[in-house]
Amino acid sequence: MESPWPALQGLILPFAEFPFMRRALVASLALGIGSAPLGVFMVLRRMSLMGDAMAHALLPGAALGFMVAGFSLTAMSLGGFAAALLVAVLAGAVTRSTGQREDASFAAFYLIALALGVLMISSSGNSVDLMHVLFGSILAVDEPALLLIAGVSSVTLLLVALCFRPMVVESFDPGFLRAVKGGGAAMHTLLLVLTVANLVVGFQAMGTLMAVGLMMLPATAARFWAGQVVTMMAAAMLMAVVSALGGLLLSFHVRWPSGPAIVLVAGALYALSVFFGAREGLLWVWLRQRLHREA
Repeated sequence: MESPWPALQGLILPFAEFPFMRRALVASLALGIGSAPLGVFMVLRRMSLMGDAMAHALLPGAALGFMVAGFSLTAMSLGGFAAALLVAVLAGAVTRSTGQREDASFAAFYLIALALGVLMISSSGNSVDLMHVLFGSILAVDEPALLLIAGVSSVTLLLVALCFRPMVVESFDPGFLRAVKGGGAAMHTLLLVLTVANLVVGFQAMGTLMAVGLMMLPATAARFWAGQVVTMMAAAMLMAVVSALGGLLLSFHVRWPSGPAIVLVAGALYALSVFFGAREGLLWVWLRQRLHREA
């Protein structure tokens, strides 16, 4: 019987030998574990595409920070955070004032913000700058960025734990919290702020186009495996961890870009969940239908 050590050594070696791989692993694990629970709440509220919209909406703020201070972590993070929150506020204001659906308002503002951000970067830099902001490079994460990612993820998990019950209730029955003055608006605002914060630190590592991948793909896949919110979060975090590890190993051994590799692994886990998930997976739905017909 062959020893499993060579395979295990192949998994460990990149992270044991190269410091940049260790930093990338810690950063991607922190991003996945911190943002996956937020993705679950976004899925429960049917706001999945709004996460993508906010990820794109931070681009003009990050571009402004880049124009003012270059590749400054502080300037680009503050600019992106402000821009994404502004889009969220404007979309909400249009929805309340006109009756337009919130997803339509987000779509309109995020497209405007995306085009504005690309224009700003293209006019002030070059194609390399634009590719860096759009797609990021988790292999280039330095210690300040790693500390920021870990800090935001830790605060996110702490606040989700403290506000878990009202956030769950607000996801399923927002009218109840309004009726009992339970702070439904505050919970909705907290979710948006935490989502924007995680997308901002995610864009530092994976770019604006990839940042939402670790937030939403594990969360959507978890719906096929778990029915309770807590177990959905656990499943989403587990799949985010597997995506981060698998994507970085693919990036190292196959020489794929790291961010897309991580998101593609998460996409593969989603596809497997669609077919084989214990809750409404296509295989189990087919088996139940066949057993029902035979009965």
